[in-house]
Amino acid sequence: MNFGPASPDLLPGAKNAVETCLAIKPGERVALIADLPSRAVAASLAAAVENVHALCTSLLLEDFGPRPIKAAPAAVLAALETADIGVLCMNPQPGELGARMAIVRVVERRQIRYAHMVGVTPEIMQQGMRADYRMVDRLSEKLRARMLRAETLTVKTEAGTQFAAHFDRGLDWVKTSGLISPRYWSNLPAGEVFTTPATVDGTFVCDATAGDHFNGKYGDLQRTPLVLEIEDARLKHVECERKELEEEFWDYCHTDENSDRVGELAFGTNLGLSEMIGILLQDEKFPGVHIAFGDPYGSQTHADWKSRTHVDVLTRNCDVWIDQDQIISKGRYQLDHLGL
Repeated sequence: MNFGPASPDLLPGAKNAVETCLAIKPGERVALIADLPSRAVAASLAAAVENVHALCTSLLLEDFGPRPIKAAPAAVLAALETADIGVLCMNPQPGELGARMAIVRVVERRQIRYAHMVGVTPEIMQQGMRADYRMVDRLSEKLRARMLRAETLTVKTEAGTQFAAHFDRGLDWVKTSGLISPRYWSNLPAGEVFTTPATVDGTFVCDATAGDHFNGKYGDLQRTPLVLEIEDARLKHVECERKELEEEFWDYCHTDENSDRVGELAFGTNLGLSEMIGILLQDEKFPGVHIAFGDPYGSQTHADWKSRTHVDVLTRNCDVWIDQDQIISKGRYQLDHLGL
């Protein structure tokens, strides 16, 4: 499969992904999986792989059947079974989470380096993928070390978010800073530190983007935010001016017994971002704190429960305290509080 010519504007971000984030070496085998909307991004990644003299197997999802795909194509899974590195760049459609989770299961079982680029666009390749990921890694490591001994995290925004979270010392804080190892796969663009919280109580106002298919369907929610009431890490109430969104989000978060449970609490740590662009893949890396309902990525956090769903919700301009120390003010890290 040939994804076509690479755009020069996308090559710096692709080079960063291939050489810095994935550290691909000559002769390594790369499985590059993409869909038609992501073809331009895939072409730039294929060119960057070729430039380091690695071996690239390119697969286009639409070649294996109509979208949305209900199961991961056998050829995709087979390619990952023999690859040293996997890359998935695609735009998600409703009902495809199971197929993506099947891809991730192969990655985790084989412990190969893997970049998950779901929702990637040319704009993202020219912004978040040009970040200094070594600096992102330094910040992420400082936050992870701090949170391993933290008691309480408090988050507030002028839009009405106000919640407190507490943590289980038996669960890990996971760093996905863009420097990808076999132990932890990562989204790209990267810049997150996350865990599964023990408790979350309060109000979360999603006035940015929501994940899974909600991002593509409803876009930026700044003008019509989702107001989410949470008790003991469970979603108790949803309110939104857009009643279709309100009902659809509530139903999604009741797909199974844990779809309404906060499975992820995460810091965004990509210091190369200056503003949100309305695309979850990049915006969740923006400095601040966000949460997700559903699956807790237990293979990484060590949470002992599962869900068939996972949906992130983002808010803007956070004020964040670790215990009594304010480390984010209006969406900006107080780097001196973290020794940076």
